[in-house]
Amino acid sequence: MMRMILGAALLALAATAQAQGELKGDPQRAKQKISMCAGCHGIPDYRTAFPDVYYVPMIAGQNPGYIVKALEAYKSGERVHPSMRAIAATLSGQDMADLAVYYATVAK
Repeated sequence: MMRMILGAALLALAATAQAQGELKGDPQRAKQKISMCAGCHGIPDYRTAFPDVYYVPMIAGQNPGYIVKALEAYKSGERVHPSMRAIAATLSGQDMADLAVYYATVAK
């Protein structure tokens, strides 16, 4: 019985890894999507005034996994920032992967 449970768990883990592996970011596709990011994240020392004064981080050279996780958190509401939540809500998982790989390869 334990072997069956272990086998099922390993099968589920393999399926999850395979599903996650399907989203390969494409920096060329991202170039069609970066205009929504560059207006804030592409300006050195930029600060927003909505909803509060907030320092906007530069994301060039950032780890792609971090970018995807951050976008997912904004989309789910786990991270709270109205502008980022609105933008992330429009992104698919593929969009997030594309943007993440693009920004990971851009020089700081």
